[in-house]
Amino acid sequence: MKEGSVVANLATDLSLDVKTLNQRKMRLDIIANKKYLDVNKETGELYVVEKIDRENICPAKSSCYLRLEITLDNPVRIFNIEVEILDMNDNAPQFRRDIIHLDISEATSKGERFSLSNAVDPDVGTNSVKSYHLSDSEHFLIEVQTGREGSKFSELILKTALDREQHSVHNLILTAVDGGTPARSGTASVIVRVLDTNDNAPNFNKVNYNINIMENSPIGSLVIDLNATDLDEGSNSDITYSYSLYTSEKTQDTFQLNPSTGEITVKGMLNYEDLRIYDMEVIATDKGASALSGQCSIKVLVEDMNDNHPEISIKSFQSPVKENIELETVIAVVSVSDKDSGDNGVVDLHIPDNMPFTLRESSDNYYELVVSEPLDREKAPEYDITFTVTDRGSPPLSDNETMTLELLDVNDNVPQFPQSFYTIRVMENNAPGALLSSLTAFDPDLHENQYLVYFILEKEIANTSMSMLFSINPENGNLYALKTFDYEIENEFLFHIEARDSGSPPLSSNVTVHIIIVDQNDNAPVIVSPWRAQGSVVEETIPRSTDKGSLVAKVIALDTDSVHNSRITYQFLQVTDATLFSLDQYNGEIRTMRMFSYRDPRHQRLVVVAKDNGEPALSATVTIKLSTLETAVNKAYSDMTEVPLEYDIFSDLNLYLVIGLGSVSFLLLITILVTIVLKCQTPKPSSAAPPCRNSVLSERNSTIADSTLVSNDAYWYSMFLAETRKGKMVVRQPVPKGSRYIVSSLPRGTGLTNTSDSAASTLQVSLI
Repeated sequence: MKEGSVVANLATDLSLDVKTLNQRKMRLDIIANKKYLDVNKETGELYVVEKIDRENICPAKSSCYLRLEITLDNPVRIFNIEVEILDMNDNAPQFRRDIIHLDISEATSKGERFSLSNAVDPDVGTNSVKSYHLSDSEHFLIEVQTGREGSKFSELILKTALDREQHSVHNLILTAVDGGTPARSGTASVIVRVLDTNDNAPNFNKVNYNINIMENSPIGSLVIDLNATDLDEGSNSDITYSYSLYTSEKTQDTFQLNPSTGEITVKGMLNYEDLRIYDMEVIATDKGASALSGQCSIKVLVEDMNDNHPEISIKSFQSPVKENIELETVIAVVSVSDKDSGDNGVVDLHIPDNMPFTLRESSDNYYELVVSEPLDREKAPEYDITFTVTDRGSPPLSDNETMTLELLDVNDNVPQFPQSFYTIRVMENNAPGALLSSLTAFDPDLHENQYLVYFILEKEIANTSMSMLFSINPENGNLYALKTFDYEIENEFLFHIEARDSGSPPLSSNVTVHIIIVDQNDNAPVIVSPWRAQGSVVEETIPRSTDKGSLVAKVIALDTDSVHNSRITYQFLQVTDATLFSLDQYNGEIRTMRMFSYRDPRHQRLVVVAKDNGEPALSATVTIKLSTLETAVNKAYSDMTEVPLEYDIFSDLNLYLVIGLGSVSFLLLITILVTIVLKCQTPKPSSAAPPCRNSVLSERNSTIADSTLVSNDAYWYSMFLAETRKGKMVVRQPVPKGSRYIVSSLPRGTGLTNTSDSAASTLQVSLI
């Protein structure tokens, strides 16, 4: 019953006043049990406090009671109460063991009985175990028995004979059912193990075995693992293996049989060539009380292994041979063999693909090596021919042999020059016998076929043979000049040189040689205009009234050297007045730079040098003495040219001097003062400059008739003028203030260079 359920009303059953229960302190005691019940003092009802389990309170009893005491005060009264606990079918039958094991021999006769463990149900009466049931089985059934106390138990009965080899274990389910409503049940597994008897002989998987094994298999290699089975168990199924009497001793010596496992392994060497098939019989025997046995036949087939290398035999080989040997010529005969059989004994012979030979099969396992392409010793002087023979086994085995074929040289190559055309430049004026060049040809042949001889192919030029001008060393091809060449006479030669080998027949080739004579600057310019006798001076006359830019003379020089060396330039080497004449450096024309004045000397001396463009340069000079002629009108005036130089310096100012004539007096005074100051500062004596139209800067008398003015400043030429005859220096044009010049008076003829053997004096001019 659930907690709180009312079992009875004690107040009613005991005829008690409900209202006085609290006052009389009604108490409920349960004797020797847990307090499963209690009383409600307000109503007098007996109710369930905790759920009651009859099997726990009264185990294995058919009846079950709870004894209670009700105590009341005022007056004290005690009531004894018994509450009967009625059983409910709340427990299922349960076997003591969930699994029941039975061992039954397969030789047990049918009808044999076997006791089974019974089931227990805590419930009582009709709720206890009433019957047993067994799952369906071909071999077993059960019979339910009743004990003295009414308990039920079952017995297992063998219906039919057992066969362990067919069914070694039988799994059964035993079910116990109680009589409650609804009925409850419990189950247990019954495992019947069928015990063996030696009623089965060992059996092999197959009666006949065919085994293939490779020859040369290592000792201990597994041939076959025999497996005989016996359906029995235990010692009845333990098997030992042995050879039968029909197995030969040779076979037993070659193969080892393990008596426990049935493994057959290689014991001795297997050789396909010695014996190819082994027959044996093996017996399997069990260890039962009455032993049973079975046997099988084994045939071992030894397979051929590719364990023999193919062999090569050179039957014929000719070496050396000429390089011009004909195609399809047989060079060698080769035979091949292999001791193996089948594909292992089939062999193939080949040579490298990049050779001018091929193999041709002449008969079984015989081959001929023939020439398939033209041979050239210059490309390959010898061939290392490797014959490789390979069988068709798996893996294939091979062998090789190398033969060296040497080629003999044939004169089949003409000499070859590195170039087909040689250009050789020779400087003129060369020494006779000078080496010009080395013309060496190459012949790839050998020995006498490569020994070369050089020749000059004759060719006449102006009735002159080439062998008179040049020679060649026949052994090494060195080309020499036999004479000295002059560019101005002959500037080039063209001929052929032949190189010939010493073979039979000899082969040759030639090359064209172009000799170019290179010009040297060995010819000085020759002045042809103006013409003069050797060492004489050219005299020319021109009127003094010649205009500016007029052609005075033209110097023409010729040079017989080449264009570069014959390019001539003209320069003044000496000139009386550099401001009066100009010289064109390219065409040699001498022209006036201005008109002649009355102060210019009547005779002018011009030294012109004609220089070529060679290295080093060569030159020629011509001296022109130029005389000026006066007209009759100006003849008297021409005598004034001898006026002292100090009066002519300002004549070029023209109109500007006329305009400034008014200030001359003032400037003259300043000039005199400056001159006095300079004379005081300079220890050298200097003559006073007389007042005049031209200011005299310096006058130095020389014992030499003519002198040349030289300065370390090129600008002096435009500022000063030297009177070469009187050794005087005068101002030509206005001089910038503060300028300073250092000039020297040198003897005439020394040029513009102050040499150590020249008499010279230095003058410093300071302008204020």
